[in-house]
Amino acid sequence: MKVRFWGVRGSIPSPGPNTVRYGGNTTCIEIRTDNDELLILDAGTGIFPLSQTLLGSLPVTANVLITHTHWDHIQGLPFFIPNFIPGNTLRLHGAFNPVSGKGVEQVMSVQLQYSYFPVREEEMKARIQYVTLAPEQSVQIGSATVTPYLMNHPVVDFGYRIEADGKSVFFTGDHEPSYNIYNIDEEGYAQYQLFIEEKLATIEKAMHGVDVLIADSSYTEAEYPSKKGWGHGTFDSCIQYAKMAGVKVLYCTHHEPTRSDDALEAVFAQALALHPRQPKDPEYRLAREGECFEF
Repeated sequence: MKVRFWGVRGSIPSPGPNTVRYGGNTTCIEIRTDNDELLILDAGTGIFPLSQTLLGSLPVTANVLITHTHWDHIQGLPFFIPNFIPGNTLRLHGAFNPVSGKGVEQVMSVQLQYSYFPVREEEMKARIQYVTLAPEQSVQIGSATVTPYLMNHPVVDFGYRIEADGKSVFFTGDHEPSYNIYNIDEEGYAQYQLFIEEKLATIEKAMHGVDVLIADSSYTEAEYPSKKGWGHGTFDSCIQYAKMAGVKVLYCTHHEPTRSDDALEAVFAQALALHPRQPKDPEYRLAREGECFEF
C-alpha cells in the first residue's frame, strides 16, 4: 500500500516561500492498494496536481472519499482533470447531509453551478457516480474495505479506515476530541460524559492497530483554548490517539495555514519534547506535500 500526500494545509491554500518545504495545498491524500486501485482522501486543492499525474495512465477510475464538505476539502474537485475526458470514472463517496436532506451528490451539484464554475456537471465527459455512506457501514472498493466513522467537527465529518491486503490506514479528516459541554456541577454532565466515553471507544476501535494514522493536528496546546469548538485537534491529542490505538506511524496534517515551515517544525519539535518516544511508541512525522510512504 502507498500513501502519498498532495495537500497538507488546513482551511485555505497557502502557497509562497514560507510553505515551500511542506506545501501550501489543502487536503488531498492518494492511497494506492497493492492492486494499484486508486482511492483519494478529500479533494482539496492538492487534487489538481494529483489529477495531472493520472493523465499518463488513462482511463482512470478514481474513488474519492470526502470526509466533509468544508471548502478546503472539496475545492479542487471541479479541477479534477479526468472528469473532462470520456472513458474515465469518478466515484464520489461521502456522507448524507442532514441539513439539506441530500446525499454526497450535493458536493458536485452545488460547486458546478454557473455562479461558481463555468462548466456544468452535465458537460463533464467522465462517468460520475455517487455513493452516500452511513457511519460504520463498510463498503468494498476493489480489494479495499473502507469503513467511515463519525468524527467531531461542526459538520458531519467522516474519518475513514481503509484496509487491504493486511495493511491499514485511518484518516481523521478534521477532528476535535470531544469535551464535556457541561460544568461538573451541572445537570447533564454525567450523561454527556458517558457520550464522550462511548465516542472515544468508537474512535479507538476505528484507529486500532493501523499501520498509518493521518490526523488533524492544526494547533498547539497553547493555541487550542482560543480555537476550542472550531473542530480541530492538536499535536498532543494526535500523539495521544496514536499511542492509545497502538498505531505504527502517525502523520500530523492539516497544518495551520498561517504557520511557516520553520514555525511548523518548531512547534512539532516542542510537542515531541513533551512526548518523548518510548519503546513500542509510534513513529511521529509531519505530513509533507509530495511525500510517499510505502508499507
